[in-house]
Amino acid sequence: MLSRRTFLATAAAALSAPALVRPAFAKTTVITVASLLAEDKPETRIWRRIAETVEAKLPGRFRFNVVTNGALGGEKEVAEASRLGSVQASLSTVSALSGWVPELQLLDLPFLFRDAAHLRRVVSGPVGEELKGKLGSQNFVACGFIDYGARHLLTKEPVTRPEQLQGKRIRVIQSPLHTKLWSAYGAAPIGIPITETYNALSTGVADAMDLTKSAYAGFKLYEVVPYLMETAHIRAAGVVYFADSFWKGLNPEEQAVLAAAAADGALYFNDLILTDEARSIEVASSEGGKVLQPESIESWQVGAKTVWQDFAPVVGGMDRIESVISA
Repeated sequence: MLSRRTFLATAAAALSAPALVRPAFAKTTVITVASLLAEDKPETRIWRRIAETVEAKLPGRFRFNVVTNGALGGEKEVAEASRLGSVQASLSTVSALSGWVPELQLLDLPFLFRDAAHLRRVVSGPVGEELKGKLGSQNFVACGFIDYGARHLLTKEPVTRPEQLQGKRIRVIQSPLHTKLWSAYGAAPIGIPITETYNALSTGVADAMDLTKSAYAGFKLYEVVPYLMETAHIRAAGVVYFADSFWKGLNPEEQAVLAAAAADGALYFNDLILTDEARSIEVASSEGGKVLQPESIESWQVGAKTVWQDFAPVVGGMDRIESVISA
């Protein structure tokens, strides 16, 4: 049996032993991540990918607590929470962050981007770097841009011409640009968080909305707005971001690993969206959803272009808009 003196000596030796007998990082940092959708959707799968990448580089250093299905709120609520420090990371459309960084509305201008490759060229260049800097000044550390796909019009009844929206109550992202866009068609915009949209549509608070194909199925909106018209009026750009208060507590190595993992995750997300869009339309169609084509896309574009003039001073002028068009 060990004497008290021997026990104390042994304990002291253990405490003063080299690091190899104790883990280098006794404490694992928990990163609370907010995801709007379920485990099978790109919005959550990207974080599983990022977590795996980080764990491979920094074993045991971080644990990603990914809270799914919008349990922590919509995009704006989550963004506010990240600024307060209760959420450490998330994804967001640029629309939802434009209240803090109005210049992000450049990426939201209707009928500006021809396709995913066009958007990718713009956000991968000087425009993207400048916008990341502006996000940083508002306590969002943006590590990569993502592409949610094109936004399309969703309605309870068939709508293929702009004039058919006259007087319709349309749920919009809480953004001045989105409000202006649908007002140009004579609709009555209502700002509603995405997590409350299903109920608003089912109870008649709203008659229509716009959203990507992936989220259309993810939120089961085909149950309340069964018609999807392929307007592709806005390319829904977004960012992968970390809370600045969390980021500043990391050492340079940790920042570098997380930034690289998030940038890789953004590319992974973009690939996932392509497959998920096709699957989402299959799901919606099997549940009664119907895909329509606009009768005259030019008439939709004419109404939308008024937004360009109104927001040109906010996003850097018409010259900047023209430079994006030609990118």
